[in-house]
Amino acid sequence: MLRISVLDTGETYNCVEGETVLAGMERLGRRGIPVGCRGGGCGVCKIRVVSGDYCGRKMSRSCISEEEEGAGYVLACRIVPQVDLQVEIVGGMRKCIMKHAPGRVQ
Repeated sequence: MLRISVLDTGETYNCVEGETVLAGMERLGRRGIPVGCRGGGCGVCKIRVVSGDYCGRKMSRSCISEEEEGAGYVLACRIVPQVDLQVEIVGGMRKCIMKHAPGRVQ
């Protein structure tokens, strides 16, 4: 099992071998994790990998430009961690995640 640390919320979770970062996030079972097409075409699950290696699958360039990818931006539905990762939530996903972050008073 690989550990994924979400720096924005302080949460950590495990990904099983071959599982995408988004699938692992979904297993957290908490509200606020938006999912879209799960195929790399909609951009809803955009994150930035701060540290760690992953295997990336094809992502739409309308969602992640080459420049963004070079800066660590990826789609959580299209990457499989190879080692423990630290990630930041960005874009539309950030608003949803932070709204339902643990410890946040609603």
